[in-house]
This record gives sequence, structure tokens and C-alpha cells, in this order.
Amino acid sequence: MTILVTGVAGFIGFHTAMALLGRGDEVVGVDNLNAYYDPALKRARLGELSKTFSKAFHFIEGDIADPDVLSRAAGSGFGQGSDRGSVRAIIHLAAQAGVRYSLENPATYVRSNLVGHANVLEFARHADGLDHLVYASSSSVYGGNEKQPFAETDRVDNPVSLYAATKRADELMSHTYVHLFGLPQTGLRFFTVYGPWGRPDMAAWLFVEAIFEGRPIKIYNEGRMARDFTYIDDIVAGVLAALDNPPPRPDRLPDASVSAHRIYNLGNNAPVRLMDMIAQIEKAAGREAVKEFHPMQPGDVLETYADIACARKDLGFAPSTSLADGLERFVAWYRRYRGV
Repeated sequence: MTILVTGVAGFIGFHTAMALLGRGDEVVGVDNLNAYYDPALKRARLGELSKTFSKAFHFIEGDIADPDVLSRAAGSGFGQGSDRGSVRAIIHLAAQAGVRYSLENPATYVRSNLVGHANVLEFARHADGLDHLVYASSSSVYGGNEKQPFAETDRVDNPVSLYAATKRADELMSHTYVHLFGLPQTGLRFFTVYGPWGRPDMAAWLFVEAIFEGRPIKIYNEGRMARDFTYIDDIVAGVLAALDNPPPRPDRLPDASVSAHRIYNLGNNAPVRLMDMIAQIEKAAGREAVKEFHPMQPGDVLETYADIACARKDLGFAPSTSLADGLERFVAWYRRYRGV
């Protein structure tokens, strides 16, 4: 099967494409390689994909906020002559990430996360033979909810960052497109993903980099925070399970109470205190961090905690990587990548 993956040069997109290609699918990948963080890392990920799966991976550089890019990717001819046919599903992972950056550059989030998502929906609506659209949402949609753990049925109408607001808007747009046009869709709320080839703006990378460079690490809210850290391999297993288990089309649903649009939490179901996470990094790195404590940042939340009962029941989602093991793997990869 040929699958279109947007954001393929990103952290989750790269690992998802690797897993799809590894099981025998063909992948058409789209990414604009923007400079939110060093594009060299994104090109290195693409290099790994092309080197390992040169015949089954095809890359189109372009911005999904430009509707012609998706048409160009689907019309590239890749896969048309194979027994797997043309694009049958989309995994939409392209977005402008980062809670704090949304305070500085809101226009980028409107373009990438709102216009881009709308373009993907329009493309999917008109694509022949498309079976399923899987897209990335975020645990940020839960905002400052105090009920723990966060469940998909909780109210999510009080975002505390523009990034969260765009992700919730994406979910609403998808719900509307399913209702109006019938293409099954699955939204995935990711919880603090980390691991090899990760993002340089995320805590694991920032802390490890600072430790090896002898710089202080910045710890916000005096360290009184917790996150449901989820290892990348567990996230990818959830993405593929969601892809392989699409909701039925509306005309095949048993009754109106069942939707062809589903949303799942993908998290580790085990929040870890920030200071405990730092201690695990220090152990994996073999060095102690110099710590600077700072007040809470705008847009941040105190704790995230995923209720994964629905994903476990419907998708067989069962994260199995401990934070200690995951951070050890990340630190080992970081040493190799940076030559530390």
C-alpha cells in the first residue's frame, strides 16, 4: 500500500515512515524543511530513509499550506505501476510544533496548522480510492484540566496556548469533514514524545545538550511539573495500529451514535516528575546537571497524564518502554549523532 506522510522529515514523521517502509509499504513523504530547528537534522533523517529504502520512498519538498503540493505529491507517479496501487491512506503529521514559539510567531501556526490541515482535508475529500486519514493532535488540547488522567471524553474548550487552540481546531475541522463528506478519520493526541532523532526544542534534547556542553539546564516552575513521557517506538506502534484500524464509513455504521471520526490518546499512562526525569538523564549521561530554576512559563501546564483505555481496547496500544530505558537509548543516539 502507498501511504502519503506529511511532515516526513519531522521526528514522529521520520520514525513512522521508517516503520511503514520496514513492513513493506511505499511512502510518499512531504515536508517543507522549515528552519524552526536546524534543517540539517531533518535532512539527516531523510538521508536515513533514502539510504535504507531507496526504491520505496519518494520525497517531495513543499509546504502543505500550498494546496498544489499535495496534488503534486499524489500525482508524482510513485507507486502507480505497482501492485500496491496509488495513495490509499494519509498520515498527516506536518504542523508547526511548540507551545512557547506560538507566543512569538502566531502567524506560522495559523498557516501550518489551520490552513495546512484544511488543505489536507480538501485533498483527502477529493482523492479517489483513499480509505483513511490519520492525523496528529496533541495532549495540549487538554489545557489546564485538573481531572487526571486526561480522557478523550473530557472537555477541551479551554486551551492555554495558541498551539493547543490550533490542534483543537484541527479536530473540529476533521469532525465536520467526516460528517459532511464521509471519509473515516482518526486523530491522535500525542503525549510528550521523546527518543532518538528527537526534536532539539524538547526537554530531553535540551537537557542532554546542556549537560554535555557544561551549561546550566533551565527548570521551570521550580521543577514542580510532571509529564507523561512517551517513547517514540511506542508512539509509532500506536500510529500504525490506528492506520490499520480505520473507523467504518458512515454508510456502514450501525447507528448515528457511532462516529467515523475517532480520537485517541497515545501516552505512556505514567506521568513522571520533571526532577525524576532529570535524574534519569544524569544517570544515562554519567554527569550531573547544573540546574537553574525559573518561574512557570506562559502556555505551560503543570501535568499531563494520558488515559489510554480507549486506545488499548480498540488498537491494542500497550506502551512498554520505561523512561530509564528510553532516555538511555536517546543519550546513546545523541552521543553518536553529535560525536560526544
